[in-house]
Amino acid sequence: MDQFPRLSSDHDSGTLPVTVGQIADFAHDPVVCMRRLWARHGNIAALEEDGQRLYFIFGPEYNKQVLSDSERFHSRFFALRGSKRSAQRRVSSGLLSMNGDEHKRHRRIAMGPFAKKAIGSYHNTVTQLSSEMLDTWQPDEVRDINQDMTEYMLRLTSSILFGLDEPELAHEIGVKTERWVALNHEIGPAAFIPNADLTERYEELLESAEELEKPIKEMLRLRRAGSSGRDVLSLLIQAHDGEGGISDEQLIGHIALLFGAAHLTSAHSLTWTLFLLSQHPEVMDELHQELTAHTDGSSPRPEQLDDLVVLDRVLKESMRVLPASAYVQRVTSQPVELGPFQLPQGSVVVFSQFMTHHLPELYDEPETFRPDRWQTINPSPYAYLPFGAGPRMCIGAALGMMQLKVTLPTILGRFKLSLEEGAEVNARVMSTMLFPTSRVPMHVAPQDGNFTAPTITGNIHTLVNLPPASTVTRHAA
Repeated sequence: MDQFPRLSSDHDSGTLPVTVGQIADFAHDPVVCMRRLWARHGNIAALEEDGQRLYFIFGPEYNKQVLSDSERFHSRFFALRGSKRSAQRRVSSGLLSMNGDEHKRHRRIAMGPFAKKAIGSYHNTVTQLSSEMLDTWQPDEVRDINQDMTEYMLRLTSSILFGLDEPELAHEIGVKTERWVALNHEIGPAAFIPNADLTERYEELLESAEELEKPIKEMLRLRRAGSSGRDVLSLLIQAHDGEGGISDEQLIGHIALLFGAAHLTSAHSLTWTLFLLSQHPEVMDELHQELTAHTDGSSPRPEQLDDLVVLDRVLKESMRVLPASAYVQRVTSQPVELGPFQLPQGSVVVFSQFMTHHLPELYDEPETFRPDRWQTINPSPYAYLPFGAGPRMCIGAALGMMQLKVTLPTILGRFKLSLEEGAEVNARVMSTMLFPTSRVPMHVAPQDGNFTAPTITGNIHTLVNLPPASTVTRHAA
């Protein structure tokens, strides 16, 4: 699984921004590793071990060079692809792993389910499923919000991708995709450098891919045999039948990777936003006033979303300071000059949303959650990139934002969520995503407009500056 090209014997690390160390350190804790590289070298650096390098870029200048050049910097959504005839290769070979002309063509065909008109048709599904989730909550109970958001987004993503008419099969696909994605994240670091423990689990990943492929094939069969709907799979089949040239295997890959990209990123964005609001009662108060004025505690209607400007700022700032996707890698398709480096073909280049969003030259007090900053700043697409940037920007970005902008007001209109006093909240980047690695325990109460921030512990303090415990009291009308 060793994927790095070896350097020539006469390379000179002494004049380049290179740190000699262990590439496994990056897999173990990407944020700590990247922070050290940036502190020592600035916005471009390499980590070298035994003549092999992993390259890192931080900031809009290098982000733009890499992300705008999809011909020389290729995407690979999951690092472990599997052999050519394996289910792992098939389910990981969708749009997000395509490159060149193939990617351009498939992206154009796949745009239909994510166009503005299609997104509006999913609004009722988001409202329905978020309300059904809240119907199971009870005042005065403590819930693990991360678990709730993960389960909710599993149902929502399954419904939007596969429709509401086959709920059991859609849920089965969702559960099996979740397991497959988790294994890719857990075992993926073995692609950076061999690890015996991870390598032994490779067969488990291959078996998981085979188990996932079966129900997706069945859903595809049912969709072709019956009437199509407005779900993503139906729209992709319509595009396939209208233009041709897309195999069923490619459709399966599109669906598996779209689910993999959407499910946990949206779940973690919801979790981190609710967490940050619970620690900033003055922001929660401002948002509560806006939601009360515009929605009166109900789910927002589609025409109301653009009026929720505080909500928009809260989400932008949450995805800046705690982005669900912390970094992504690209692989050079040919020799490339990047800053002071001459990269051979096959070099791995890491760009980091987390690091770029925390650069002090781009954001004042970058470790602090300050939604009001968005009243005066307008960063470039390569300085603020929670959904990526350039020709490979996330195809579902608008859909993802709609889901967040409907779900959060629905939750906050009915319940007030407060972290338990003294709760330990931990986070870690695993593979590419910023996961909560502990419970995120929140007390559920009827929404009354009075907000308190408790004192919490955990390594989350190393990722974001949190204010002292405080209270904002404003009795709801």
